[in-house]
Amino acid sequence: MITVRFFGKKPIYGFHITGHSDANPDGPEVICAGVSSAAYMTANLITEVIGLSPELSAEDGDMLLKLKTEQEAIRCEDILQGLRLHLSSLAEQYPKYIKLSYSEV
Repeated sequence: MITVRFFGKKPIYGFHITGHSDANPDGPEVICAGVSSAAYMTANLITEVIGLSPELSAEDGDMLLKLKTEQEAIRCEDILQGLRLHLSSLAEQYPKYIKLSYSEV
């Protein structure tokens, strides 16, 4: 299962995504690919387009992005809310494979 934990709700300071869906053990993992693609796009927008340097790590089945200040979180609010909306939609479509949660900053 893919677990997505968002840090904060408004503003969102970042996210931590872990796991794999294991929805198709014999072929392409389209659910994992969709989650990964959205997460990498979000990270690239924040680092390359906006130019911030959040805490960031990415390994197989584990991605963390955490902004350092409330000002940065406010600046990236639309991007992170977009990711939250996208992953929420995927979790509704694939509830056996994706779980979202929220934690304090």
